[in-house]
Amino acid sequence: MSDEQELKETIEKMQGFWHKFQTPFLVVLAVIVIGGGGWYGYREYVLKPKEEKASDALYRAQLYFGVDSSRLVLNGDGQSKGALYVINSFSGTKAANLAKFYAGVSYLHLGEFANAVKYLKDFSTDAEQIQLLAYGNLGDAYSELNKPEDAVNYYKKAAGTFEKDETNSAEYLFRAALLEETSGKTKEALELYKELKEKFPRTEKGFQADKYIYRLSIEKN
Repeated sequence: MSDEQELKETIEKMQGFWHKFQTPFLVVLAVIVIGGGGWYGYREYVLKPKEEKASDALYRAQLYFGVDSSRLVLNGDGQSKGALYVINSFSGTKAANLAKFYAGVSYLHLGEFANAVKYLKDFSTDAEQIQLLAYGNLGDAYSELNKPEDAVNYYKKAAGTFEKDETNSAEYLFRAALLEETSGKTKEALELYKELKEKFPRTEKGFQADKYIYRLSIEKN
């Protein structure tokens, strides 16, 4: 077979392959293109407007949160909606996620600790400073519910989430140590006080750690 005939046969095979598979190939290509365009349209014309509406609805609740008006944060003032409305009406938006934080902290302040846990556990953020506070407030809620193990767990999470915030990190590590101590777990408490002293020596709680370490060390011996 000459090179010319071999080339001709190769081309014919390729053409045959293309005719056989061009329809499903074009279908797949169309799905990719349309899907991409569909996602763009969904994002631009559904998600963005929904996010904007959620943010607008949450605005007044944020103001009330700033002045610690917990009931108004949750339910609004009659003219504007509260955090619970945003959570229920705009699920999946960033504003609804943030509203869970506001709701959880507000329920904690109102002494409704189970509701505080419900909303704070469902909240998460990449903003480590806020996540630290969410974990810390969860620790407080579990402590009030007389669940010391859960409380200690979240206090420790709070302390380790954003250590650049030394004041709050030290505060929650101290609460974890103190709760362990009052629960009779003196060994665990001593380790946490030592960790507090080592990591945050220049904070108020870091300075206080010395007397707790000394007392527990004396009792241990």
